[in-house]
This record gives sequence, C-alpha cells and structure tokens, in this order.
Amino acid sequence: MKTTPPRPTGDPRRIRSRLVRTGRQALRTLAEDLGTPTGPGAPIFGQVQNRWVRLLPYTVLFVFMVSLLPSTVNVLMNDYGLSGGPAGTLAIAQTVPLLLAVTRPLQAWWVIFTADVVGGIVLGFAPGTADRAWPWPPTVIVGYLVLMLALSLRERRRTLMAVWGATGAVSVFFEIIRPNHGDGTWVLMFTLSGVVLLVGAALRERGAAQRKLIEQENISEAERAMRTLLEERTRIARELHDVVAHHMSVITVQADSAPYRISGIPEAAQEEFSTIAATARESLAEMRRLLGVLRSEETERHGGPEKAPQPGLAQVPKLAEGTVRAGVPVELTLPDEPVALASAVDLSAYRIVQEALANVVRHAPGAHTRVSVTVDEEGGLLTVLVVNSAPPHPAAPLETSGTGHGLVGMRERVRLVDGTLDTGPLPDGGFRVAAQLPMTTAKDHNPA
Repeated sequence: MKTTPPRPTGDPRRIRSRLVRTGRQALRTLAEDLGTPTGPGAPIFGQVQNRWVRLLPYTVLFVFMVSLLPSTVNVLMNDYGLSGGPAGTLAIAQTVPLLLAVTRPLQAWWVIFTADVVGGIVLGFAPGTADRAWPWPPTVIVGYLVLMLALSLRERRRTLMAVWGATGAVSVFFEIIRPNHGDGTWVLMFTLSGVVLLVGAALRERGAAQRKLIEQENISEAERAMRTLLEERTRIARELHDVVAHHMSVITVQADSAPYRISGIPEAAQEEFSTIAATARESLAEMRRLLGVLRSEETERHGGPEKAPQPGLAQVPKLAEGTVRAGVPVELTLPDEPVALASAVDLSAYRIVQEALANVVRHAPGAHTRVSVTVDEEGGLLTVLVVNSAPPHPAAPLETSGTGHGLVGMRERVRLVDGTLDTGPLPDGGFRVAAQLPMTTAKDHNPA
C-alpha cells in the first residue's frame, strides 16, 4: 500500500489555500464591521443633559447639507460639464444623507460612499475632468470629512478602521486604473479622513471615560453615604447596649432581692419574682450575644474595651471647655436645676452637642458659638441649640469635606428618641443646629 508523502511547508498549493482562507476571514470581518452599527437610532450627544448641546449635531449637519447641495450641483455642472439630471442626482445622494448621520452614521456612510464612488466613475468620463480634481472633487471631500466626524463620534474602533481602509482602497483603485488622470486628491482624501477619524474617536473615548468616572463617583458617593449611616447606627447600637444592659441588670437585682427586702411575700409571688429575674438574665445574655460582634470590632479598633460610662448633659460643660481650648469661643447655657432624662435622651443630647461643636472646629475654626440647652414650661421637651457665627477672615476650614458622620449621627439619634432636628446655614455665614427631644421615650410611658 502506497502512502502519499506529506507536502513540504513551502508547497504553493498549501500557501495559496492558506491565503484564500485568510482573505475570506478578513472580508467576513470587514463586512461584519461595516454592517453592524453601534447603537442605531440613538442621536449623537443624546445622553447630554443640555438641550442645546443635543441639538448641535442636527444644526451643524443641516448647515453643511444646505451649503453643499447647491455647491455640488454648481461644481458638477460648471466645472466638470455634467448635465443637470446626473449632477442633481449625484449632489442629492452625496449631501442629503448627512442628516441621517445624526442617528445612523454608518448607514449614511454607505449611501454617501457609494454615491462618491459612482461620482468618481462618472467624472472619469466627464468632458471637464482633465483639468480638475479627480476622483474626489472639493465638495465631496468636505462632505465626506463631515461624515467622518459624525461617524467617529459613534462607532467603535474596528468599524472606523474598516471605513478608513475602504476609503483608501477605493482611492488607490482609482489611481491604479487611471494613473495619469488624478492629481493627488486621493492622498488628501485618505489622509484627512484618517486624521478626522482619529480625532473624533479620541474625543468620543474621552467623553465615555468621563461619563464612567462620573458614574463611579456617584456610586462611590452612594456607597459612602450608606457606609456612614451603617457605621453611625452601629455606634449608637453599641452605646444603647450599655444603657439597656444597665436597666436589665437593675431589673434582675431587684427581682432576685425582693423576697429578702420585703417580708411576708407569698410563695406564688416569690416564684413570680424568680421567673422575672431568670427572664431578665436570659434577655441580657441574648442581647450581649447579639451585639458581641459590634463590641469586639470596637475593641479591636481602639485596642481595648471602653471603661468610661456613657456621657450625658452633665458632661457638656467639660465638652465646652475642651472646645474653647481648641480655639473656638463657646457661650454655654444650661438649665439651672438638674434635669431628669431618659438614658437614651441624655446620651443623644450630649452626642448632638458634641457633633455640632466638632463640626464648628473642623469647618469654621475660631467662630463664636452659642450652646443652649433648655426645657419647655410643661417639662416635656428638651431643646438643644448650637449656633455658630461665620468664621473670622483669615481663618480657613481645617477640613473642606467632612466624613459625613456629624449630621447623619444627629439625625439617627433624634430619630431614635422620636425627636425633631433642624439644621442649615444662616444668612450671616454661620450654621444652626436645633434639636427637640422628648424628655422621656415612648418605652418609659409603657408600664409593660
């Protein structure tokens, strides 16, 4: 049995077959690039918010179309000697599709490019072409460059390269078939179209990059705001854990010691007190397990557990003294008599004053600040007011953009105790923070 020896690598038939496959693949890719527009129907600058900018492509292309249509007819008839019918038909096909380039630039290119090629063939046999530009008259070059700009602002790089390659291939073809007839306009057409495509593509990619950057900034800002809110709620949860744990511990101690402190309690009542104490201990353990992760994170961040008790209005004078030492003059007004407040309200009032003074130190250093804590006549609402004037002039803000915790934390603390918060700038350049807090929370009124 005879075996056919393998053909050598340099076999002409194998090389020819490989070249044919490569050529077919290249033509298939070229046809795909030239036949698949990017986002057809969407106008150029359609995503821009400004209405006048969105109308700019329509205006520019309409002006060029109106200007080039009579000019092209005049050039074809007077300079190249074409009759009115062919000249008008070619002029319409080469200029009117420019209006289509706003929404479908690739389809407009197919129409205008075909008309330009047909025009080059017709002009090759026109009587006045011998002393004129061929195959591309000046009006054709101007209209084609305008089309290239519209095309580059929409289509992807591969499509632009295919368009540029088709333009160069047709130009070279005309030069080959009639080398003595052209005057170099094919080089001008090929070079200028490439430059316009390059510049337009660079502008489009730059705009796309800026839009993506703005989108990322918006996403980052939203994520930052959500993270700030969650961090502040976590901080409040840790602080309230201490307050609630104290109350639950008091309930447990009172229930356990009731039989020893009160004589003559029936056995059923003693069992009831024991049940209350056991339930309170179980609830306290569950709450500590639930918030243990939060406490562990805080411990790891600060290197150890918090040992100081939670602050309240009694610590506001010390807070004001520290602010004065930081260079901010503070005028403090507190109730003459101690005020009985729910633990959550007392802590919230202190934190609101603390955050407001911290914002003054960061954003308005040296500004005169007034802190006022008052109780209404009926004794049901506690009003916390922190007002600062405009900072003195040569002082500049220590921080131009804060972390966002200040106002977010105030809102969360006010919402926690069912109070109200009003913040905003003042006409003289200062800032105002006003909070009204109920002196007792809703749970304090519920005997259960």
